[in-house]
Amino acid sequence: MTRTPKGFRLHIGIFGRRNVGKSSLLNAVTRQDVSIVSDQAGTTTDPVEKPMELLPLGPVLFIDTAGIDDVGALGEKRVRKTVQVFDRTDLGVVVAAAGEWGDFEERIATELKQRDIPLVAVLNKSDEARAPRELLERLAAAGMRTVETSAVSGAGILDFREALLASAPADFVDNPTIVGDLVGPGETAVLVVPIDKEAPRGRLILPQVQTIRDLLDGDAMALVVKERELKTALGRLVSSPRLVVTDSQAFLKVAADTPPAVPMTSFSILFARFKGDLATQVEGTLAVDRLKAGDRVLIAEACSHHPIGEDIGRVKIPRWLTQYVGGALDFRTVQGHDFPEDLSPYKLIIHCGACMWNRREMLSRVLKCRKAGVPLTNYGLVIAYSLGIFERALGPFPSALEAYRAARVNA
Repeated sequence: MTRTPKGFRLHIGIFGRRNVGKSSLLNAVTRQDVSIVSDQAGTTTDPVEKPMELLPLGPVLFIDTAGIDDVGALGEKRVRKTVQVFDRTDLGVVVAAAGEWGDFEERIATELKQRDIPLVAVLNKSDEARAPRELLERLAAAGMRTVETSAVSGAGILDFREALLASAPADFVDNPTIVGDLVGPGETAVLVVPIDKEAPRGRLILPQVQTIRDLLDGDAMALVVKERELKTALGRLVSSPRLVVTDSQAFLKVAADTPPAVPMTSFSILFARFKGDLATQVEGTLAVDRLKAGDRVLIAEACSHHPIGEDIGRVKIPRWLTQYVGGALDFRTVQGHDFPEDLSPYKLIIHCGACMWNRREMLSRVLKCRKAGVPLTNYGLVIAYSLGIFERALGPFPSALEAYRAARVNA
């Protein structure tokens, strides 16, 4: 079974009306009974995820959704769950029964196009009826790649797979690196990894593992130490490392032990760039100076972990920000894919590094915050800012540092 994290997978959302064969199509393309199939409309209630290897693209995540035309009080809840999937879709699939392309399908296609998400139109149940030529011509004229399939007989499934490969967005194929542009082949990065209560026993947390792998993929070297051993490790190196990366919680000690000439940042800030829009989140950090006692701040966690006593998002960041502001703030927390529809009550949103997500979902949140006029920042950025080492932490990213300095002048 593949172990590739979901955040590195191409997310393929399957949308359509009830009973058009979305689940059957997913089962056919994965060659597994992933989703329950029934003649009764509305069988799929919550989004169903299926990771697989789709060569030559590599790791993908199919997301089967409830019918967009579901009805009733329960149906409305299912539709809301389906709409949430748009936020994390890299490639959309609109499924319709052959010849039945109507308002619902157009609404889905329009939503995907407005988000600049490529889509494939699948006219399913071709064993029951073939799509009229005028419909195929109309969809082609609208720029949609269209295939006819029969999930029951398997007809057209290979065409569907080829259409997915041909429609995959370029930013998935040309995925940005975590540190590959900062640490070149043969160069060394020192990774500071505190071992505390939040560190899983016997293993490292995902951003640390992914950064090590990224360095190895780029033929660079990784020296992994705890914060207490950093100074000794640096002294033993024949030449200075190209970069020091730390857990944000150890920022102050690592900044003190790292020579000023050596660039330093945190895993969280690396992931603000890797998964989202670093410049926007750097600008959002300036909102910290506008916070007043009583202001509402949203802490957004991408994964549903069990918080410990000194949890970074629920305890440490609120404590540091409260000290910085000089008064109590009203902190609220959301987890996973939950996110408020109305962001207007919040003066600042502080997001984790989103290591479990794909980049599109994080960028969707960045866009939502921008539309709402609510500043968005990141765990590592707000920690560095509140501790007074913000420019030092942005040192490896000249364009972000320049944008920050410009924003300070214009503030």
